[in-house]
Amino acid sequence: MSFSATTDISFGLSSSSSITQQSIKPNKIYNPFDNLPLSNLQRPLNLKVQTTNKRILVPHCSMAGSGVSPESSVMAEERENGAITPVYVPTPPNRELRTPHSGYHFDGSTRQFFEGWYFKVSIPEKRQSFCFMYSVENPAFRKKLTPIEEAKYGRRFTGVGAQILGADDKYICQYSEESKNFWGNRHELMLGHTFKPSGSSQPLTTEVPPEEFNKNVSEGFQVTPIWHQGFICDDGRSDYVETVKTARWEYSTRPVYGWGNVSSKQKSTAGWLAAFPVFEPHWQVCMAGGLSTGWIEWDGERFEFENAPSYSEKNWGAGFPKRWFWAQCNVFQGATGDVALTAAGGLRELPGGRIENAALVGVHCGGTFYEFVPWNGFVEWEIAPWGYWKISADNGSYLVELEARTEDPGTPLRAPTPDNGLAVACKDTCFGELKLQLWERRSDGSKGKVMLEVTSNMAALEVGGGPWFEAWKGRTTTPEILSAALRVPIDMESVFGWVPFFKPPGL
Repeated sequence: MSFSATTDISFGLSSSSSITQQSIKPNKIYNPFDNLPLSNLQRPLNLKVQTTNKRILVPHCSMAGSGVSPESSVMAEERENGAITPVYVPTPPNRELRTPHSGYHFDGSTRQFFEGWYFKVSIPEKRQSFCFMYSVENPAFRKKLTPIEEAKYGRRFTGVGAQILGADDKYICQYSEESKNFWGNRHELMLGHTFKPSGSSQPLTTEVPPEEFNKNVSEGFQVTPIWHQGFICDDGRSDYVETVKTARWEYSTRPVYGWGNVSSKQKSTAGWLAAFPVFEPHWQVCMAGGLSTGWIEWDGERFEFENAPSYSEKNWGAGFPKRWFWAQCNVFQGATGDVALTAAGGLRELPGGRIENAALVGVHCGGTFYEFVPWNGFVEWEIAPWGYWKISADNGSYLVELEARTEDPGTPLRAPTPDNGLAVACKDTCFGELKLQLWERRSDGSKGKVMLEVTSNMAALEVGGGPWFEAWKGRTTTPEILSAALRVPIDMESVFGWVPFFKPPGL
């Protein structure tokens, strides 16, 4: 699933590199293109399987990209029995490829508010993906509202949720109505929650080494741009889907793409206006592509992987769009090098009660970012209630089309909602069949040189909100005054650098 949105919308991706621990040298900047055949995404992955002792080992894939600092490199030690052990590295300050809006956006007020995060790891040869979803609702209220608070503020749902859509479309969800044990970093992609501490341990309030986490947290999670670990138990609230009882994971990540050209400052996915709590919900792709190394224990199976394609994004605001769609893929056939795709759109309400059709398409290919947003062109779509997604876009220089289908029934997933709290609100699959095409645009608007033509059978697809009585055909309708404003290249981080006291949380 994805915590999706609109002109402040959500989503993005990419694939993997064969940099091993032995090849990592101090003070060297690594380029994933170095010494890699361009078609490494199609390499066999050599998987092994066992149960409880069962493990699936995924060696190197390849992801084309650009320079990555050594402190964020994925490294793995191998035990005598051959098991993969990811190497933990603390999150470095001023890391490369950090996107705007990586931090936690809660401003301390009592207004209706949620924030959600999505992290995905793909295993191409097994055609399996693991999608981790975290959310916090109305954190101004650390516990369920009292009758007096409800009379003053209205009905509010509170709490923290952890969901995973994993192998074979099985699912797990753990939820607490209390958010007192949740923590998030104001300016970096760092967050965690303790559902249940170990013994008399106090809940954690910041990133810690994995050994300290395991010592202090019985059930919970912590995640940073380069480290992710946790253990959760299904709480029995999901009798409509096949569930697993427990999930445990520990893996490191080397970001390869943020959201933008690899050699440039990374972009705000929804434009600079996302710095203001007006055009909500907002959305940010935090890592369009990365390489993850570690393991996931799932329903008695242990999946071990090295340099597996990974992805992350987030949403925040008062609530989700009225209706939305989303497509994301990082595993393609027919590509020379890596390809990363994100496409999303939704119906959202603007100030004054006006409804806007908003959408975007983002493609990373060979280190270059192709952006299709309402302020540089238009996006059109035809989305069925389930099973079919067709999206095309024009940014004045390039044209893009994607078409996706699935016969998979999909899995209902939860999202934070103002009326029902963390409730079923969307349906997802990671088994989509997708075709992506990109062309240069001729001056008359017709298709010119083919830049990209690839396919996949591992696309992540989603529809949410509603109602969905029939196919939704639409085109972006962003007011011209907004489009004109968003075309102005304002770097909000630099602006607030002059007046840091006024810098909003999350940016």
